[in-house]
Amino acid sequence: MKYFIFLLLLSTNLSFSWSQNVFKARILDDEEKPLFGANVMVMNTNNGSSSAINGFVEIRNIPNGKQQINITYIGYKDKQIFLEFPMLSNKPIHILLHPKTEEMDQIIVTSLRSSRTIIDTPTRIEAISGEELDEKANMKPGSIRMLLYESTGIQTQQTSAVSFNSSIRIQGLDGKYTQILKDGFPLYGNFSGGLSLLQIPPLDLQQVEVIKGASSTLYGGDAIAGMVNLISKKPTDRKQLKFLLNSTSAKGLDASCFYAKKHNIFGTTMFLAYNLGSAYDPNNIGFTALPKFSRVTFNPKLYYYFNKLITINFGVNGTFEDRIGGDVDYILGDKSNSSSYFENNITKRISTQIGYEHKIDENVKLSAKNIVSYYDRVIEIPGHKFGGKQLSTFTEIYSSKKKQNFHWVTGLSIWSDRFTQDFPLEDNVLDYLHTAFGGFAQNTWFASNKISLETGLRIDHQNEYGNFVLPRFAVLMKATPKLAIRFGIGEGYKTPTTFTEDAEKVHFKNIKPIDPSTSSAEESVGINVDVNYRTTFWDEATFSINTLLFHTKINKPMHFSFDESEESYTFNQSSGFISTSGIETNIKLTYNHFKLFIGYTFADVQHHLNGNISEAPLVAKHRLNNVLIYEVHDNVRIGLEGYYYGKQKLEDNSFSEDYWIFGLMIEKYWDKFSLFLNFENFTDTRQTKFGDIYSGSISEPTFLDIWAPLDGFVINGGIKINL
Repeated sequence: MKYFIFLLLLSTNLSFSWSQNVFKARILDDEEKPLFGANVMVMNTNNGSSSAINGFVEIRNIPNGKQQINITYIGYKDKQIFLEFPMLSNKPIHILLHPKTEEMDQIIVTSLRSSRTIIDTPTRIEAISGEELDEKANMKPGSIRMLLYESTGIQTQQTSAVSFNSSIRIQGLDGKYTQILKDGFPLYGNFSGGLSLLQIPPLDLQQVEVIKGASSTLYGGDAIAGMVNLISKKPTDRKQLKFLLNSTSAKGLDASCFYAKKHNIFGTTMFLAYNLGSAYDPNNIGFTALPKFSRVTFNPKLYYYFNKLITINFGVNGTFEDRIGGDVDYILGDKSNSSSYFENNITKRISTQIGYEHKIDENVKLSAKNIVSYYDRVIEIPGHKFGGKQLSTFTEIYSSKKKQNFHWVTGLSIWSDRFTQDFPLEDNVLDYLHTAFGGFAQNTWFASNKISLETGLRIDHQNEYGNFVLPRFAVLMKATPKLAIRFGIGEGYKTPTTFTEDAEKVHFKNIKPIDPSTSSAEESVGINVDVNYRTTFWDEATFSINTLLFHTKINKPMHFSFDESEESYTFNQSSGFISTSGIETNIKLTYNHFKLFIGYTFADVQHHLNGNISEAPLVAKHRLNNVLIYEVHDNVRIGLEGYYYGKQKLEDNSFSEDYWIFGLMIEKYWDKFSLFLNFENFTDTRQTKFGDIYSGSISEPTFLDIWAPLDGFVINGGIKINL
């Protein structure tokens, strides 16, 4: 009997010891967000595991005694902890990992309706944030054009020789195929997209997220080439008060202010900007390369933190601008010559946004948001005036749920867009009313710490063009800690619109409306393969290379042409397709205080229309982006840039010249402020050095394709104050 009691006590004691030799923890980052795939090992054993999507990790069968536990995660500093086993408590402990550096892979992206680092996202996302965003803001504080202009795979196309109007092209496709969002809201579509790049100052932006290729699962139509999401700064417990003053040698002025602060249950952000430009003609041809304009932008936003789980926000955005380009003498005040050429744009943009977010628990979140946007624009040239009002609304409700190694996003959205022309002509009324109702679902499966799969499906109903089913698939494979491979494929669609780059060039003059009964939506399929490799040579040197292979095909595209019999422009449905194929390569090398960025883009865009094959116009097939930065943190930053643009096919089937643009930027930091000076295009590359930009007379010009800068060498400098 006594042996039985002894064995019972011994087994109880062993069972107690065994139950305590379990290590449980949650691996988190600095903001206490879970890190998925962190490696946890017990030293001098083969015992280890990886953290799940919620950051939880468990290791069993740990030997008695003092043990060293090593925790590693790519981009974060390694951590070692020492624990005595058996442990007195079996509760999970929280372990915080700190980033090694502010590497791009550690940026948290939100455009996929989740908060994950770029390195853990199956969908390829590029982010412009932190120091890079700050550097680009120094160059053009009045707009985001420079943010995108110098990015690999992105080209901004100037659509007016005298007003500087521009659109964005991703992978060589026209601007109408790219969707621009502000905090997930579609603010810049159709008529309201004409001047959008020039009317968004960057001071209140936290980061810019870019998805290239079909992004229609979460965001619907218009995202065939890709999506650009502008993410605003949010209030925190720490006050943010920033001022920026900038002036240019082209007689421009930028003044902006941003404030943000969280006060107990309330938070607020406030952005205010004033931008001024003067008529500028460095080419001495009598026409403005940069127009005269004045613009006021304001964006107040209020946050109400109902409790730790519920947040409500409400914001208003307003932009008011007068812009005029053309005959310099006319613009500067000589209105006596009634035959002078000018382009006058008057725009008003007002929108309201409201958002609701409820974190039901740490794994489930419910979000809802709405925007109402009003846009009024008048375009006037001699003998022609076009204008209209666009009223659009967007409402979306979606839920985000994490369960084990799965992350679900499901939602519904409804979008409406109405345009009413101000000065209608009997045969050329461009009024429309479009509505689209959609439902979407996306699942991310973290199959292991090396493989993640993302599948999505969206179903839309558009009032004039019917139903669309849009599947998407992406996979991320971490072959090694240094090598990651992504593959993605998706479908998209674009409802026909008269508000395109081509129509903008002719100021919407004599354009026939599109008849929905005789046309259909443009539909696409896109494929991309992304290979990313990064390594550390030693503590102060890192190397990374990213290569993207892409192909997109757009079926039955709308073709813009001039009908001589009716002396009007028409949009006709082509029987063929548009294809773009190419490669993007980005190389980054850092050593001590130096950073070198090299980007190369090859884009082959072909039009297969009505049995004819031709190269797309105004696309640089070869581009190089080179940036060398010397930076001592919080002290000084110096950047040297060089950009190469290859030959571009023009509308008359001739080819442009290739050219280089160079720039130099210097910024010096003190405790509360910094001074910056930027020498943009200091080699003074201008299209007028290669040839004329118009034919005819100065009173009745016919402008040629714009394929190179017109403003030339411009110096800007200013001060940033951070209180």
